Amino acid sequence: MTVSAGNTLVLPRSERSIVTEWRLSVDWRIFAASLTLLGLGLMLSLAAGPPAAERLGFDDPYHFVKRHCVYAAGAAVVLVGSSMLTQVWVRRAAALIFAVSFLFLAAILVVGYEAKGAERWVNIAGFTLQPSEFVKPVLIVLTGWLLAQRRLFPGGPWALIALVFYVVVLGLLLLQPDVGQSALLTAAFIATFFISGLPWRWAAAFFAGGVALSGALYGLLPHVRYRVNSFINPSEYDTFQIDKASEAIARGGFLGAGPGEGTVKSSLPDAHTDFIYAVLGEEFGYVAALLVIGLYGYICWRGLRAASRVLDPYPRAAAAGLFTLFGLQAAINIAVNVSLIPPKGMTLPFISYGGSSMIGIALTLGLGLALIRRQSVAAWGRHD
Repeated sequence: MTVSAGNTLVLPRSERSIVTEWRLSVDWRIFAASLTLLGLGLMLSLAAGPPAAERLGFDDPYHFVKRHCVYAAGAAVVLVGSSMLTQVWVRRAAALIFAVSFLFLAAILVVGYEAKGAERWVNIAGFTLQPSEFVKPVLIVLTGWLLAQRRLFPGGPWALIALVFYVVVLGLLLLQPDVGQSALLTAAFIATFFISGLPWRWAAAFFAGGVALSGALYGLLPHVRYRVNSFINPSEYDTFQIDKASEAIARGGFLGAGPGEGTVKSSLPDAHTDFIYAVLGEEFGYVAALLVIGLYGYICWRGLRAASRVLDPYPRAAAAGLFTLFGLQAAINIAVNVSLIPPKGMTLPFISYGGSSMIGIALTLGLGLALIRRQSVAAWGRHD
């Protein structure tokens, strides 16, 4: 029998296995919504994968479909495994992953794998790894923990340490350069800081720094300047990708052209990755496209609501930052597909093709689920 003491889940000794505690305390609605997105990704890979394989010259038309299946299986394992962690082990795992990812980020500057004019990957045994996908969620966890120490040890420079970690990682991302991931990390970092009690002077400093950095990037990086200018004056620039994405969504109409009946995907670059949402819109229509937005919104709303009910400042801030990170990535991808913001290469969580992205998103959501599990809602502690 399970006994509930306030908001804290208490299990009899005979039932205190890791799996049992996880089964009774995890948010199954978020978990089910996440698996639904993974399933949609597998289905859409069948639509977008073969045209992409043909366009890129692969002999096997199901090259991307097969890899997507492997990545999705790995993501499911990471999602379940990371969501089983206790709050203490979430922090410990985050510290270990951060150290490894940081080393890979630094190594990119020396032995990075270049693609599309940027060095964001390392090549390991024929597979490309993008360390930024893993460093983002674990940095958010460590930031939440560091800022929580201010209440336990008020004299320590906890906020400064968190800021140094963020600035160093941001610098490595901008050297690749990866402006999109930098902006995404910054937004999640500020959200974590805000939930932890961000003073107004810090907020003003972040805002001023963000404006100054944006202006500097616009002036120093030609591809950033090109994308912003092409968004503002599309008639004067080559906007082939965005035009094709808009064409696909418009062709889909209300109910879509039907599964496998999309035609724009054959000429749309990155249809299986950054522009998978356009493929969804063409083949399944506005209704399906809005339902997918609803799934992302539901995960974020439920995760943030659960985080707000956690009393301990560490899991509350870290979980809020993680769900913010997840939601903003989905929002950015969809906004690019429907021409609401300048184009940016960013995958759609759990749906786009990409091993690093899919595993990184699974880690983000799994750690978030671990931090909002019910057995710790009323718990306070030092998390040593």
